[in-house]
Amino acid sequence: MDKINLMNDYNSTCHPTVLEAIKNVSERRYVGYGADEATAVAVEMIRQMTGLPDAYVQLMPGGTITNLTAISAFLRPHEAVVAPSIGHIYVHETGAIEATGHKVLTIQAKNGKAQAADVLTIADSHTDEHMVKPKLLYISQTTELGTVYTKAELKLLRNICDEFGMYLYIDGARLGYAVSSKNSDLSIKEIASMADAFYIGGTKNGLLFGEALVICNPSLAADFRHIVKQRGALMSKGFLLGMQFQAILLGGLYFELAAQANDAAARLTEGLRNKGIPLLIETESNQVFPVVQKKTLSRLEEQVVFEVWARSTEAGTPIRFVTSWQTTDEDIESALKLF
Repeated sequence: MDKINLMNDYNSTCHPTVLEAIKNVSERRYVGYGADEATAVAVEMIRQMTGLPDAYVQLMPGGTITNLTAISAFLRPHEAVVAPSIGHIYVHETGAIEATGHKVLTIQAKNGKAQAADVLTIADSHTDEHMVKPKLLYISQTTELGTVYTKAELKLLRNICDEFGMYLYIDGARLGYAVSSKNSDLSIKEIASMADAFYIGGTKNGLLFGEALVICNPSLAADFRHIVKQRGALMSKGFLLGMQFQAILLGGLYFELAAQANDAAARLTEGLRNKGIPLLIETESNQVFPVVQKKTLSRLEEQVVFEVWARSTEAGTPIRFVTSWQTTDEDIESALKLF
């Protein structure tokens, strides 16, 4: 019997619609490096969806290379990134940003979110040429804890960035889950109107692989394709990205799949509450963080694939479940029986 896989939202190939789209054109031949009609159509779809008809859109193979390429391209040598201490670029990308020569200045994260007061403090405290210059604020939507920035929170961060001449960059690896969250009051167009750049994550929501970087600030787009190539991110078979994004965006499938995963997480959360299982944080999207006792942890490890999120304390061990479009009611019921 296979274990119930709640480790992450990229543990399968892709949604059948995406696979079928690739299969249907398997005999066709395309121009390389994204200079093809499939990519052109996908880019135009993304421009319409974001309400930015003139945005520079670059389809990229994965999240880390998107962050690395974009951030290193946007910053001058002495400029630094401000990021929550839980931010993906600080914790989970093996120092990729700092390896490009840009320091990551961290601030505390409240429920996974950057706080405006902390951004203000760090921007205000770097005052002269003896220090790096904070130039870009990095946040994730959803956050690493599955929480979602509200319109008011994002607007406040935008205002601080404007005050200090900083860019606002949004890691959208799980953007679909954020926009589809019942706790969200932000549309993708509103996000696009406030960010200097962000990306629409596909790897974690139904694609084989791929992210769509949207550069909203035209001053950041100069020579960007050259930098993508230099960083090794310009795929020779770029048309694979184009046809995948076409398939997932057509008819709103991208957001439909994200909503399914969010609903699955909500059902899982309700079941845990009914059993009296404490949660590390309230669920707002497709990540759930139960705090479990040792015996429960052992039972789960036998039948479920998941991540131990943090060290054990007297209260128990925080673990993480991640749902996806493939998570079934049977998966949820079977997992809950182990508590």
